[in-house]
Amino acid sequence: MSTRTRTSTPTRTGSTDQPGARDSRRTGRAALSARRLRALARAEFTLLGRNRTVIVTALLVPLALPFSVRPALDRMDLGASGLSVGAVMLTAAIGFSFLFAVYTALVSAFVARREELVLKRLRTGELGDGEILAGTALPAMSLGLVQALVLSVGCAVLLDAGAPEAAYLTVLGVVWGLVLCAALAALTAAFTRTAESAQVTALPLIFVSMVGSGIAIPPEVMPDRLASVCALLPLSPAIRLVQGGWTGRLTGYEALGALAIALAWTAVAVFAVRRWFRWEPRR
Repeated sequence: MSTRTRTSTPTRTGSTDQPGARDSRRTGRAALSARRLRALARAEFTLLGRNRTVIVTALLVPLALPFSVRPALDRMDLGASGLSVGAVMLTAAIGFSFLFAVYTALVSAFVARREELVLKRLRTGELGDGEILAGTALPAMSLGLVQALVLSVGCAVLLDAGAPEAAYLTVLGVVWGLVLCAALAALTAAFTRTAESAQVTALPLIFVSMVGSGIAIPPEVMPDRLASVCALLPLSPAIRLVQGGWTGRLTGYEALGALAIALAWTAVAVFAVRRWFRWEPRR
């Protein structure tokens, strides 16, 4: 991983700055950082809109795939597990949005920007590393958030999924899923050589999450031992919070367990990105 040299500003001893002055400087730095993030996000929105392949994958796949699992759901005894077809399809739709609108799209975006030397040029300016990654990820995360809202309303109305019993858990699951998918996308990009191979390197997490994280197959219909193992997968906590918040069948202890697993995966992903993310093209 490449490094860059940052110049340090000498500090003066015996400073007589008042607390109000320090707070004002911190506020100014935060406002400046927010402006830089907005500018980078706007540029990324423009680039995202020009990539028709990514737009089709991000918008249509999460809407179409949940209906592909409908025949399998009709053969499952969901009522015995306290689930409804509407709630399961809602969870599947949001899960597919995580995978395709955010994760897959961002793997391609990170690799393409790196290979085009965009990330390298951005690092020579005032943006910090975290700001560069966050600004690049904001458009896809915003798309995923809007898609989750639309899917929630649509499933509640058209599939009789009802209203969420614990909306705060569903919101927490959606937000955490978006953040974790962005971090996992950056990590996957670190081991992806070209933008063309991004679709291939993203497949393992997609398949594992679809099958084991409760997106295509509800964990309630799995054998207990298998469900316990699958609960440790990266996206399983977010999916569990989304579904548990909608159905109201998630206890406080189970919610805390899901949060702990999600926090652990987020910490691992962030550490790995800081350690292995590449800012220059892989040769």
